Amino acid sequence: MAIEVDVAVLGGGPGGYTAAIRAAQAGKSVAIVEMDKLGGTCLHRGCIPSKSLLRSAEVYATLLNASAYGIDVREGAVSLQFGSVQQRKDRTVEQLYRGLHTLMNKHGIQIINGKGRVIGPSIFSPRSGSLAVELPDGEMESVVSANLIIATGSRPRSLPGIVPDGRQILTSDDALRMEKLPESILIVGGGVIGVEWASLLHDFGVQVTVVEAGARLLPGEDTEVSAELAKSFRKRGIRVLTSVQLQTEELAIDPQGEVSISAVTPEGNVRLSAAQMLLSVGRLANIEGIGLENTDIRTSGGYIQVNEFGQTSEPHIYAIGDVVGGVQLAHAAAHEGLIAVDHLIGGAPEPLAHHLVPRCIYSRPEIASFGLTEEGALAKGYDVKVGKIPFQAIGKAIVSGHPEGFVKVLADRKTNDILGIHMIGGHATDMIAEGALASLLDATPWEVGQLVHPHPTLSEALGEAMLALDGKALVF
Repeated sequence: MAIEVDVAVLGGGPGGYTAAIRAAQAGKSVAIVEMDKLGGTCLHRGCIPSKSLLRSAEVYATLLNASAYGIDVREGAVSLQFGSVQQRKDRTVEQLYRGLHTLMNKHGIQIINGKGRVIGPSIFSPRSGSLAVELPDGEMESVVSANLIIATGSRPRSLPGIVPDGRQILTSDDALRMEKLPESILIVGGGVIGVEWASLLHDFGVQVTVVEAGARLLPGEDTEVSAELAKSFRKRGIRVLTSVQLQTEELAIDPQGEVSISAVTPEGNVRLSAAQMLLSVGRLANIEGIGLENTDIRTSGGYIQVNEFGQTSEPHIYAIGDVVGGVQLAHAAAHEGLIAVDHLIGGAPEPLAHHLVPRCIYSRPEIASFGLTEEGALAKGYDVKVGKIPFQAIGKAIVSGHPEGFVKVLADRKTNDILGIHMIGGHATDMIAEGALASLLDATPWEVGQLVHPHPTLSEALGEAMLALDGKALVF
């Protein structure tokens, strides 16, 4: 007999399990079909394990620089035990994984471990949208639902001519499984994933080279943020090369030695080599092999097409998260899941305001932003005014030993609307939500500046940047 539920969710990542919880809270019977582990890429191969490694790297770097805080660690040897670092990462993931299962049990959500595929009209249902699930033992199960939510996520992208082998040419998935650190690594791609890995591996003592095809690191972020990160990386000893064209036909792999490749740079042709290469060139949506051909669902550019509520061209089938493109972030996927469920149960949810979704990068220094960059705002014709406060002017940043970076606020001179906020510095990712909330509530910079920000805290930088828009900053 088929398993019958009100809502079936194909994919158990942040978007999928959040949608499942919301549906269960609305009184619906729910089943999640997940071919790997509940939690998806974010928990097992992305957000959580990489941030665990970043935290260990931060602690190690701080200890090596303890003398700057008046602490002599020479009597107690400081050494990196990478195996223990990996064990801590695995324990962190396992703890959160158990917590997710507890949540599913709490809400009565059925978890079906298997590879799901959407099927067309059948004896179980007169319309497409049921799932045929191949279980780990090879048996088949059918899941029939009134509504289906597709949340199958994404996977690392590779480059033509460069095939990851999991040993010397790695994806981010492979890097998380490292048993030992290489002496050197060539990171191809200076986007979010690339700069996070560059930061943590360098802190672990690896010689790091980052190559980016674009003119700067983090092409999607504000130009001043990119420049500040590049300056920080180079000061730390990370080699950064931009506007690079790799000659993939000249890739050479020595199984007992290095990976090397020729590249065209603004300074001329060079040969780049390292013990390993890490590809961080974006991600591909997982839309293959899930049975979309059995439906009338439309795709474009490798993504499922949906409306503002996540509905596909088959109204009872929704899609959320990385498979629909847009803001490919875990917290965005989770919010899309909430919107989809609220819509399918007959509500009238507000569509996701993509420009208000915070973007967070957990390198050292951290980067956080939302809204338009200065270049983007000018291109859209806004009369932009800028408020910018360096962390060097903030007492808590000096105390913490991380005075680099700044907070930059953009506003429309005519309307005083906040257009975007960009931060680079310590704990930037923890502070960006205040700015996004201000924009959501249509607060003016003056109103945010009037909020009493506690002293000494890093949050003072945001309040001061708001005041700086009108020349009223008090610390700089």
